[in-house]
Amino acid sequence: MELTIVGCSGSFPGPDSSASCYLVAADGFRMLLDLGNGSMGALQRYAELDQIDAICLSHLHADHCLDMCSYQVFRTYHPGGPLGKIPVYGPQGTADRLDSATWSDHDRPIARSFDMRTLSPGKLEIGPLTVTVDHMNHPVETFGFRIEHGGRVITYSADTGPTAALVGLAAGSDVLLCEASFVDGPGLPADLHLTAGQAAEHADRAGVGRLVLTHLVPWNDPDRSLAQAAARFAGPLTLASPGLRL
Repeated sequence: MELTIVGCSGSFPGPDSSASCYLVAADGFRMLLDLGNGSMGALQRYAELDQIDAICLSHLHADHCLDMCSYQVFRTYHPGGPLGKIPVYGPQGTADRLDSATWSDHDRPIARSFDMRTLSPGKLEIGPLTVTVDHMNHPVETFGFRIEHGGRVITYSADTGPTAALVGLAAGSDVLLCEASFVDGPGLPADLHLTAGQAAEHADRAGVGRLVLTHLVPWNDPDRSLAQAAARFAGPLTLASPGLRL
């Protein structure tokens, strides 16, 4: 598998990155994990927009799903004619959320352009990928993803506060792509996001091979995040950045 970081900015696009979007490729199959605001533009650096085969949306906050609205326009009005439906996996209510975002009058609802499928905890096959999903600890329904192919494993935390579910989902992964929205400090909201140090603790408990910190909020110092994570995880550690390929 190849993992490409398309966008890794947390909560809103930053000056150097769009919001969340990650491209997983294997055997010519291309799947997106999230398509947050600003990410469709950046995605064109790494893949042809008409060659995406599936999309998984972790949850329905704008920084993880909003560019689906632009992607619908691309697939609907493509110069070669409307493109065929590809599967889009998301939480309950994904179609309604995206129709609302586009002010759809139901003449062209999102389900007319995509094969909308509702996620639930468990395992599914998406192209050549085996994907296991589980609920994370976030104020809206949110799923983390464990992706397996060819004896390799990538786990994506999506947005989450501390949770044993992430440790179980990521157990033994080659790579854990884990959110690190906060830095250590007083007064942090509970059950919303992880600090970089907490991300490292989850990675250590899961026994992952490599930790990649993502969902990096622009007002935080990334070097501080990296240092706090390094103090709690002894393995290879990387900050996500647009264009990073693993």
